[in-house]
Amino acid sequence: MRTRLAIRIDSVLEHWFPERRVFLKSDSDTRFIRLRPATQLVTVAGCSVVVGWAIFATAIILMDSIGAGNFREQAIRDQRSYQARLNELSAQRDGRAAEALAAQERFNAALDQISRMQSDLLTSETRRRELETGIEVIQATLRDTMRDRDTARTALAQLEGTAEDDAGNIVLAMAEPPVPVDFLSEALARTAAERDEIRANAEDAIEAADELAFEIALMKEQNDTIFRQLEEAMTVSVTPLDKMFKAAGMNPDRVLDQVRRGYSGTGGPLTPISFSTRGEEPTPDAMRANRLLGQMDRLNLYRLAAEKAPFANPLKGGYRFTSGFGSRRDPITGGRRMHNGLDFAGAHGTPLHATADGTVVKAGWQSGFGRVVQIRHDFGIETLYAHLAKVRVKVGQKVSRGDRIGDMGSSGRSTGTHLHYEVHVNGRPVNPMTYIKAARDVF
Repeated sequence: MRTRLAIRIDSVLEHWFPERRVFLKSDSDTRFIRLRPATQLVTVAGCSVVVGWAIFATAIILMDSIGAGNFREQAIRDQRSYQARLNELSAQRDGRAAEALAAQERFNAALDQISRMQSDLLTSETRRRELETGIEVIQATLRDTMRDRDTARTALAQLEGTAEDDAGNIVLAMAEPPVPVDFLSEALARTAAERDEIRANAEDAIEAADELAFEIALMKEQNDTIFRQLEEAMTVSVTPLDKMFKAAGMNPDRVLDQVRRGYSGTGGPLTPISFSTRGEEPTPDAMRANRLLGQMDRLNLYRLAAEKAPFANPLKGGYRFTSGFGSRRDPITGGRRMHNGLDFAGAHGTPLHATADGTVVKAGWQSGFGRVVQIRHDFGIETLYAHLAKVRVKVGQKVSRGDRIGDMGSSGRSTGTHLHYEVHVNGRPVNPMTYIKAARDVF
């Protein structure tokens, strides 16, 4: 069976691969190598396998190179778009920071202008009181002068009548020494000089009174301009603060009352101005000044209240907003749950700052949140900073807005480096972005 099968296979191979001989000839001998059909088949098959493998490997390498090139181009495009987006966000952040700085500068400039205007107003009012006192003195002097003038005129008339009645006596006494006539002439000349002096003084007093009246009119106009500028500045300064507290869901009057009750140091409520000590009704200017002082007091209380509410951002450096307030998918379990705060992603160790004045009530480890800092503020507000890498405050410590309280990390139940920031009002969580957005156009 084997012989027949081998013979048949050889005959088939002989048809396709006839036996060949390769002769090797030298100077003294000739030899040959027989290439049987099976050998040729093995050789051809081996070469075919090698060539096929080379083609297949080359195709794989080419396809891999083309695919890798596409992936690289796609990665480059994604990187460029991501970089452009980062640049855009950075530009927006810088723009917002510049706007906040400009708003703060405008706010400080308005306060300085208000202080200067208040000083000018007090100076103008003092000058006005001095001018009124001067006018009263001049009027009194003028009345006394006019009374003396009338008295002098009466005396002159009496002297003239006496002179006419005694004309005969004067003629009879011509032979005697002219002492009485000389005395009468001197008295008449002196009386005329006093009359002229009194008239000149009266004219000077009237002219001075006119000048004082003109100065008072100019001063009133200047005071009105100062009052108007102060009122406009106070409106520009107070109205945005009213809107900020209302946008944050806080009643401005209730907040200011609480601050007024708790604040007793320098810079507290201003005392109304009173320019009269005679028990008279206040003048319109005094009432206007008192209204301005009331608005200044309100502005000062707003400044104190803004320091005690979390209107600031807990991060001052570069960061990325990754998750908002509300229901979201849990990245670990995949289920839905309530997210009671905001997530800010940034570099490990990024400084974290208190968003308002308050007292630290928790500083340490908390299950799920890792290292946390919790601060209690006024108005029933508390803020929570979670997943910290390092805590830099202690329980009971007083902190001010902007103080560094810790470093960003990924402690606790976290998928990466970020800050989890919460705001609670009377024990209920609220959206922290409400406070941040409310203060965006003011600070």
